[in-house]
Amino acid sequence: MGLFDWLQRKRQQAIPAPIWADTVAGLPFLACLSAAEQSELKGLAEAFLAEKEFSTAGNQVLDDRICTAIAAQGCLPILKLGLAAYRDWVGIVVYPDEFVVPRRIEDESGIVHEYDDVLSGEAWEGGPLILSWHDVQLAGDGYNVVIHEFAHKLDMLNGEADGMPALHSGITEAEWETVCAAAYEDFCQRVDAGEETLIDPYASNDPAEFFAVLSESFFEMPDVVAAEYPELYALFGRYYRQDPLMRLTKAASSDNTRAS
Repeated sequence: MGLFDWLQRKRQQAIPAPIWADTVAGLPFLACLSAAEQSELKGLAEAFLAEKEFSTAGNQVLDDRICTAIAAQGCLPILKLGLAAYRDWVGIVVYPDEFVVPRRIEDESGIVHEYDDVLSGEAWEGGPLILSWHDVQLAGDGYNVVIHEFAHKLDMLNGEADGMPALHSGITEAEWETVCAAAYEDFCQRVDAGEETLIDPYASNDPAEFFAVLSESFFEMPDVVAAEYPELYALFGRYYRQDPLMRLTKAASSDNTRAS
């Protein structure tokens, strides 16, 4: 029985060990998790797969490794927050590649503009999360469409995506606004000045995208975020209740020890 079969039956079963091992080995930001954290993530991913409903579009064929890859990456941000953080939605739609979404907006003069938006992922408030499988496979070096869109879902838990997710104890809205606004303003100035930033310049679009992109970087390039925006890194560490930089440092130290 494949993962998709048990998704349909809404029953939680174990992800096959070979598929899980291949998924973790192919994603350095998961491979550097401790054995205990990997076990915890696997259990969370299994619960996620039993709760959510996957579907496809554009002739994409769904299989066990696709479901596992998305579940593993999507559950990393909530490793210490719990599955309830994704409680307000159930659907995940997977396209083979980038997909087109028709847009219709009205400007301040009342003129209606229609255009096609080409996307690699999108999260709908109260609705499904949509991903390009091609882009899911490009995870690494700060680009992660899964973490990006799942971060938007966290942002939407308390309403429209605005860059401030539902905060838990110990973090105030005033602190979040102060730290994030300072980092966002600085990053926008750097992008506007033409600097080639290590962090995706798409983060300068608006505070919601800044939160989503910096979440990608927090988990995949923690050293960059910690060096460029230490206060933001510390705040994200408290929010996600994780320290990816410490994981990265320990993994590097372990690799050096084995090599010597």
